[in-house]
Amino acid sequence: MDVLIVLFTVFIVGIVISKLTQKDFKWRFNGNLAICCMLCFTGIGHFLFTKGMAMMLPGVIPYRESLVYITGIAEIIFGILLLFPAYRKTTGVIIILFFVLVLPANIYSVMHNVNLKEANYTGNGVGYLWFRVPLQVFLIGWVYIFSVREKKNNKLLF
Repeated sequence: MDVLIVLFTVFIVGIVISKLTQKDFKWRFNGNLAICCMLCFTGIGHFLFTKGMAMMLPGVIPYRESLVYITGIAEIIFGILLLFPAYRKTTGVIIILFFVLVLPANIYSVMHNVNLKEANYTGNGVGYLWFRVPLQVFLIGWVYIFSVREKKNNKLLF
């Protein structure tokens, strides 16, 4: 839920500021700014909750904590790259692939009741998948709309 709060707050504040200062909503920029902030937020979480995030991965995966750090750094870098139009489309495709690749870890963590903040097994149960999987699909759609999809007539289509 924190992810959505960050995403929508940044997006709404951004479009309001853009409209007031530039007389334009700057949809594409603010959509990318919002996902950038969300990715930085979750990337920082990789450093704050490393043990819990490592528990999201099956034990057969080696170097789980190192992998958590690497993916945290990657999320922050990917988010920042979205702010540069020259890198936006390629980065958006990479983020979509990243979201698809981390979905099994999210499913695994829910199946094993991982509480990533507490680094124990008191987390949400399988019912959380009804929120988590649609959230992942929503984030993929968000990145596609604001980062990957081509503009038509210099306007972002909705």
